[in-house]
Formats: sequence, structure tokens, C-alpha cells
Amino acid sequence: MTYDIQLTTNQESAVLIGVITNEQSDLQTKEYLDELEFLAETAGAITVKTFTQKLDRANSKTFVGSGKIDEIQDYIKQNEIDIAIFDDELSPSQIKNIEKILECKILDRTSLILDIFAKRAKTAYAKTQVELAQYQYLLPRLTRMWTHLERQRGGGIGRYGPGETQLETDRRIILTRISKLKEQLKKIDKQMVSQRSNRGNLVRLALVGYTNVGKSTLMNLLSKSDVFAENKLFATLDTTVRKVVVENLPFLLSDTVGFIRKLPTQLVESFKSTLDEVREADVLIHVVDISHPNCEEQINVVKQTLLEIGATDKPVFLVFNKIDAYTFIEKSEDDLTPPTAENYSLEQLMNSWIAKENIPCIFISAKHKTNVEKLRNDIYKIVAEIHAGRYPFNNFLY
Repeated sequence: MTYDIQLTTNQESAVLIGVITNEQSDLQTKEYLDELEFLAETAGAITVKTFTQKLDRANSKTFVGSGKIDEIQDYIKQNEIDIAIFDDELSPSQIKNIEKILECKILDRTSLILDIFAKRAKTAYAKTQVELAQYQYLLPRLTRMWTHLERQRGGGIGRYGPGETQLETDRRIILTRISKLKEQLKKIDKQMVSQRSNRGNLVRLALVGYTNVGKSTLMNLLSKSDVFAENKLFATLDTTVRKVVVENLPFLLSDTVGFIRKLPTQLVESFKSTLDEVREADVLIHVVDISHPNCEEQINVVKQTLLEIGATDKPVFLVFNKIDAYTFIEKSEDDLTPPTAENYSLEQLMNSWIAKENIPCIFISAKHKTNVEKLRNDIYKIVAEIHAGRYPFNNFLY
């Protein structure tokens, strides 16, 4: 697919590359590349063209076949493309081989997400977590580096350590830095544990969900605070905690980093401490973008990530957001293909979700404040029930 685009001075042009395999259908690949385009846009790049190829599995040397990589090479040279972005994590050897052929900047999905996290990190804690993830990603890929992490003085004498090659020196520098960053995170973790313990035994609710589903907007509505919210991926990296009072009943509400499919394992590891707010919550409010055609897959991604961080034992309240953006596409009578989510009316979709999910759920529009008051009442009932069990002698409050 080719796009008609206009680049601004600060933007880089990019091509996206994905593969259609036995495990990943044509439709899924298109969906993943659409998300990759959104990631590229969030990072500041403009997608000019996407390339796909059907393969049994990704090519171990160049990700795509030799004919396709040559086609991509010709397009990049003719159109002076800045970046080639691949929709899966590339091995060090794949990156090395592809760089030789394409002769432009090569990014995979993991490095792109890490770059976005690095740009979005504001606090010292988030910056430390992201830097740790970046070094963990970089370590096995040192063999392809043309420049070194630390400039050493010129001349032959004293240039390297005893018996060390430059690669060994760089690896030692990174391992030392990783060790220091882990120590920094341990110190900050202790401070955060102390902060959480100082909050007393207030009931805790945590907003979780796929990235860009409207968690921060909902946080602002419920807590009447001003949390940064933007229509871009990973607008929020740092966990925000606010005290909320509904009908004189106080509780804590936290907004956490959004999840995404193919989330780099380095980030999951680095952000596990940030996600302590999720693990320590009494109830998870799982926010879902009902207008997204693959919202069901996004729900499964969130469930899988919660499993990875050990937070599947929590009661969950499903909040289907963005009902204002939901589009209903009626199938024609001669269309014999299986119906998709968009082929059901919003009312049909609501009834099906309510019927199949054995947990509380509600359908809202945070943008237009539709059903937000009912959401407040539902949250109040949940918090009141937990509060009554925790403080049986304070039931006069409600």
C-alpha cells in the first residue's frame, strides 16, 4: 500500500514490512501494520508505503524473501526513504543482513516501542526503566554496531583493556550500566513501597487496558484531575494515583501504562514494579475501545499481560468505552462471508458481551460523558461492598 503524504521538516519517511504466515492471517497482518503505522506516527515518522509477503515463516536471514527485499531496496533508493520498520522483533543477524542490503535505518517493532517509551518517559523512575529495557535489548545486538558506546582516546597504547576487543569492552560497559540501573530501580521501588504503605487501607482501583482506549480521559472524569491524555499510543507511562470521593466514600484510583500486542519482554520486565499498582489493587477496571474492530483480541492481550505480571486473581469490571465512535456496517444479503464485529449493531454487541462475560460491564463514552454517572454509581457500589467488609463498624457511611 502506498500513501500520498507530505513530510514536514522534522519528520522522517518510513516503509513498513510485515509477513503473512500460517500463524498470522492476511487480516491480522493488516491490523498489525495499521498499529505499526500508528506507532511510527507516535514516534514522529510518516509511513509512505507498506510491504507484505506470504511465507510459511519469516525468513531467518532477511525476514522476507530475496525478491521482496530487492523490491524494498529499489523503492527505498528511488524515494530516499529514511527508515525501514519491521513488524516483528529482528534477530541480530537479520538486522545486520538487512542493513547491508537496504542501506538505511532499520527498526523492528521492539526498538520502535522502546524509542517511543524513551521519548514519553518524564519521571526519573520511568526514564530508568526505559533505559534498562533499551540496554537489555541492545546487549545481544552489539555485533552490528558501527559506533561505540563510549569514546576512547585515540592512539594504540592504552586504547583497549588487557586482552579485550572493542566488542568486549562495549559489552562490559553495558553490563555495568545494567547493573547500576537495576540498583537504582531497587532504591526507587523501596520509596514507592513506602508511599503505598502510607496510603492506609483505602480501597484501591486500577485502570488497565490496551493503549489508547481512553484510560486517562476516564481517569480525568472520575477523579476530576488533569492527567495527560492524547490520541497517541503510550500517552501515559508513569502510574498516576488519585484519591477519589464518591458520595463521601473515598478510594484510590490509579492509571497505568497501556498494554499492546507483541509488547517487548524487556519492557514487561522493567515495568513490573510500576505495575505493582495493578497487582495491589482490590479491583481492576478494564477499559476497552468498543469501536475498535479487533477489540476482542485487545482484551485477550490485556488478559495475557495481566497473567505475565501475576494479576489475574483480581475482580474485574469491564468498561466498554467509545460507544460514540462505534460504526455499524450492515452486511448485504449476497455477502456469504462470516460476520465481523462491525456487522453487529451496538445493541446486539452489548447484549452478546453481557451474556458471555460473567463479570460486571458497562458501555460508555468518556468523551461525551455518556453513562459516566451510572459508572460512578456502579463503582460506588463495588467500593462500598469492599469497604463494608474491611470496616464492618463504619457501615453508617453508606
